[in-house]
Amino acid sequence: MDLIDEGPGGAPDNAPELSVSEISGAVKRVIEGEFAYVRVRGEVGRVSRPRSGHVYMDLKDDRSVLAGVMWKGVAARQQTQPEEGMEVVATGRLTTFPGQSRYQIVIEDIRPAGLGALMAMLEKRKAALAAEGLFAPERKKPLPFLPEVIGVVTSPSGAVIRDILHRLRDRFPRKVLIWPVAVQGASCAPEVARAIAGFNQLTPGGALPRPDLLIVARGGGSVEDLWGFNEEVVARAAAASEIPLISAVGHETDTTLIDFVSDQRAPTPTAAAELAVPVRLELLGRVDEAQARMSRAMGLRVETRGQRLRDLARAMPRPGELLDGPRQRLDVLGERLPQTLVRGVERRRALLSEAAGSLRPSLLRRAIAVEGARLKDRAGRTGPALSRLVAGKRAALDQRAARLSSRAVTREIATGQERLSVLSRRFEAVLSAGPQAARQRLEAQGRMLETLSYKGTLERGYAVVRGEGGVVTTKAAAQEAVGLEIEFSDGRLKLGGGRAPKARKPEQGPDQGSLF
Repeated sequence: MDLIDEGPGGAPDNAPELSVSEISGAVKRVIEGEFAYVRVRGEVGRVSRPRSGHVYMDLKDDRSVLAGVMWKGVAARQQTQPEEGMEVVATGRLTTFPGQSRYQIVIEDIRPAGLGALMAMLEKRKAALAAEGLFAPERKKPLPFLPEVIGVVTSPSGAVIRDILHRLRDRFPRKVLIWPVAVQGASCAPEVARAIAGFNQLTPGGALPRPDLLIVARGGGSVEDLWGFNEEVVARAAAASEIPLISAVGHETDTTLIDFVSDQRAPTPTAAAELAVPVRLELLGRVDEAQARMSRAMGLRVETRGQRLRDLARAMPRPGELLDGPRQRLDVLGERLPQTLVRGVERRRALLSEAAGSLRPSLLRRAIAVEGARLKDRAGRTGPALSRLVAGKRAALDQRAARLSSRAVTREIATGQERLSVLSRRFEAVLSAGPQAARQRLEAQGRMLETLSYKGTLERGYAVVRGEGGVVTTKAAAQEAVGLEIEFSDGRLKLGGGRAPKARKPEQGPDQGSLF
């Protein structure tokens, strides 16, 4: 029996010595060799996303924790991003991290562990967005009644776009801009978000017009197929859209996050087209009905106004009757005028005689003498006073003349001349505008006179028949008239009447026999 020398701790002294890196590498090779690819099911614990773009997380169950890492490129391709508390199935390979003496799984694919996990994550995301107020009804914008351009975000090769275009063509053809996107898979959410933002960034009235309405559409499918429209990036892009947006994702029973943040939800893509535009034939019918109602109302209004005008015309007196009274008063005053003038002259002659009787030559001579004496007295005092006044004025004038400068006077003269020229131009403009305005008013009144005159009616072939009492309007009145006068547009023609004249009583004017 051979004896082996053991050290103080009981370990053989002839065991090989390994460095820390060598033992870490050996452990790494063993773990990677035994667990090349594995699928691990667990709950996502801590999730860390540094600036590098890698994702670090913990997978745990009720007894153990497994560290995991998902590199930047793999994380960008994942359809579902891991969140804390979500139950997932991760596929990858086990390896070690010697820097911290731990083992970890390098994840190459991660998916929710069943429908329940997806629904739980969806409810959590929905509650977070609702707390921010993205689902509030007051945020939703009204849809335009008749958009000129409609933007559609969908797949260009599916039946959805054909259904939308066909329905728009049947109801009311409009311009349609299509932004092709993937409607499922990992690239669905970012492409849909970029499409919504891209439509909003177009310039109104530019070469590529900005849509007045957006439709985000997709056909039916499973929850996994529609999951791209449940992503937060899509919901936030729809909420930030300044253009009104209709969501038409899936069938009537399918509900995604974009339905809650959109301005209007349509159960199907075809229903979205129906919400976007009205029926053209119905609009034409409403326009025709409104036009007919307007025509009837205008006709009734014109007829009512015409009847009112005719009633007012019948109530107005004839022009001749308006002048009868003033003519009679003029005749009476003309007869009274000579007598009134004679009485006035006689009254003024009597007043003159009374005033002349009080005047006598002696009184006039005495008044003239008194006034002459007063004038001589004042003339003697006026000469020295005038001399003193002239001397004072001359001294003041000399003082002011010494202070006067010709430049101030010249400037004053220039300013006055400039003001005079401005006032002259304004005066000339007023003089030229006054006759022109008067001429325009005269022409307008002339046109009004021609419009209201019956002469225009005579030129169209009509005639006015007059008798002794005025205008004759009936056959019986014409037969009763002694003589008739027919007025044409170029003159008047007198004719004999229908019967012999009757003796007429003289008419007594309203003011006959009275004095004014």
